[in-house]
Amino acid sequence: MPSIVENSRRWDGTYNWRNRGDEWSQAWGGAEMQWHASILPRIHAFVPTGTILEIAPGYGRWTQYLKDVCDRLIGVDLSQQCVGACRQRFAGCPGLSFHVNDGKSLEMAPDGEIDFAFSFDSLVHAEEDVLAAYVQQLPAKLKPNGVVFVHHSNLGQYRHYFTLLRKVPPLRKLLKKLGGETNAGWRAHSMTAAKLRRFAADAGLLVIGQELINWLSRFYTDCFSILTPPGSIWARPNTVLKNRRFMQETRLISRLAPLYADRRAA
Repeated sequence: MPSIVENSRRWDGTYNWRNRGDEWSQAWGGAEMQWHASILPRIHAFVPTGTILEIAPGYGRWTQYLKDVCDRLIGVDLSQQCVGACRQRFAGCPGLSFHVNDGKSLEMAPDGEIDFAFSFDSLVHAEEDVLAAYVQQLPAKLKPNGVVFVHHSNLGQYRHYFTLLRKVPPLRKLLKKLGGETNAGWRAHSMTAAKLRRFAADAGLLVIGQELINWLSRFYTDCFSILTPPGSIWARPNTVLKNRRFMQETRLISRLAPLYADRRAA
């Protein structure tokens, strides 16, 4: 859990997209503050660039910023509703195209033309079979100096803990009462940072950086991984950073938002 079918049902059916996904940025004081103060500092070395592949853009929460740092953007999502929304939202923007996939395929992205592949706050809900499939296809899509930045689940590191809570409801109830960790945030239970490294090695890509973060959690439930082909200008030994202060960063950005957020972007 969550499977491709469950993701499709949720994002193409039961989820209310009234706020276009911006509700998930409230902890940062809004999407604009989260982009400029949290996401862009992590990817600034790789943009502006030529062609960006955005995997699972949703309603375009990050597309609205990515489009300004590239010549062309290709969005791929399993949700027909999301793809339709992006096509409508960015209809007047040249160089943007959006495609529905089966939750695993990148065939709509041209081979050898991607400078930067990006996915944020979406593939945390994708299990290992999805991440393995995407990573396996990326070497053919990337340019020699291409880079991938992917936000994925690391909940598998705590899989036994959350499985126990699911199987023993009284324990979950007790821990919740005591303020313990009980919410997995619909993260994929099978994914870890270590598995992403293995998928990359199997595909012939290098992982050059991994930031493990405590996204609204006491645990390192999430990971930002950076990948590149061997021999690229970005190639280097992998550095794994455990960032226990991620939520402190989030709270600081939220405090700064009343001063620095662009209210025209609201």
